[in-house]
Formats: sequence, structure tokens, C-alpha cells
Amino acid sequence: MTSKTPKSSTEMKTNPVSPTYLGIKSWAEEDRPREKLMLKGKENLSNAELLAILIGSGSRSKSAVELCKEILQTADHNLHILGKRNISDLMQFKGIGEAKAISIIAAMELGRRRRLAEVAVRTKIGSSRDIFELFHPIMSDLPHEEFWIIYLNRSNSIQQKERISIGGVSGTVADVKIIFKKAIQQLSSAIIAVHNHPSGTLRPSKADILLTNKLREAGKFLDIRLLDHVIITEAGYYSFADEGMLQM
Repeated sequence: MTSKTPKSSTEMKTNPVSPTYLGIKSWAEEDRPREKLMLKGKENLSNAELLAILIGSGSRSKSAVELCKEILQTADHNLHILGKRNISDLMQFKGIGEAKAISIIAAMELGRRRRLAEVAVRTKIGSSRDIFELFHPIMSDLPHEEFWIIYLNRSNSIQQKERISIGGVSGTVADVKIIFKKAIQQLSSAIIAVHNHPSGTLRPSKADILLTNKLREAGKFLDIRLLDHVIITEAGYYSFADEGMLQM
């Protein structure tokens, strides 16, 4: 019988090991989103890290942070755009099921409501910028047009703001009689018209100009001033008063 000597370790062949996916739990503690928030504060987390805390886990091939980076990338890293996504949109990403999609949408809605709560303390209108800051949280994410009226007293303090009508993507209809009926009932001294353009265009349409002229002329007759008509978009606003359109 002949004996065989074992092969040395250098002679032994091993199967190459494919790189394995490392989840967040394998990261250094200070790099994990939850721990990072506790150690360094919420302001030191990226948007992707904050979203990762919401969804809790990623997919088999991506950590929660990497998955959220992918989601944000498709929204141009813009939270306003992300806030317009629905459940079906979010579930297109591998690793995002219905529960995670709902968590993201709920967080976006809470952020929108927080902005509303912050501007709600403003009761007096002093400029078109005040109007924009008041209504941008309400209108910036809408896929359709809405027309609102702000009713004001003699000191330009807000008595009430009310949605008058809801339209489609390209327009909405506002009834001048209804608008001034409410103004008379509240003994308002002035009104401000506000509507949005989901298309993003800041220029008023012919219909916008015609309605503004009707409101201005009716207000003159009733001694209720039209102080402004502001068009809101996601990126900015157009003020009829600032552009001298109420002096025509």
C-alpha cells in the first residue's frame, strides 16, 4: 500500500466566496440611522436615513438606507415630489410593500400638516409673500386646481379662509355671487383670491384675468376691496397686486 501525503494549505483549492450583503445591523453603531439620531441628533441624518427609520428594513439586496436613496433619486431628491407619490407608485420598488408605502405617505402628510400648523398662527396679511406662505402647504402638492378666498376685516386680519371650488388639472370655476354673499354675511372689508396651477406655470390665464376683473368690479360696488389674487405653484407664486394687474 502506498500512502498519500495530504496536500498543503497552499495546494488546496477553495471555492471563491461571493460577497455577501451586509445589512444595517452589521454597520458601526454610530452609522445606523436610529443610533445616529440618538447620538448625533435628527439634524445630522440625511433624508434617506430618516426614511430608512420609517420603513425599518430594506430588501434582500439593499439596506433600508440604500433603498431609500433609490426612492429619493427617482423623485429628484425632492420631498415635494415624493409627497405626491401614491401607494402604487412606492410599491414599484423591490422591498417596499403596502405597509412601508403607507408609512412613507403618512410621514409626508404629517410634514405637510406641520407646515400648515406653523403658518396658522399668522392671522394678518401684510404682503403677497404672506399669502404664499399660508397657502403653499395647502396647494403645492395638489394634482388639481382649487380656488380659495381669504376674508379679512378692516385691519387685514383673517376672518376666514374658505375653499370655493375644486376643478380639474387645467381649471376651476368660482361663483362671484357666492364669494360676495359670504363676504357680506361676515361684514368683511376685503377679500383675497388664491388658486393654484398644478402645471407649474406662473402666468395667469385669460380666465384668471377675467375672474379677477369681475371680483374687483363687484367689490367696488359693495365696498369690499379685492386686495390681491395670488396663483400658487410648487416653485413660487404670481401676485396680481404686485404686477399692477389690479390697477387696470
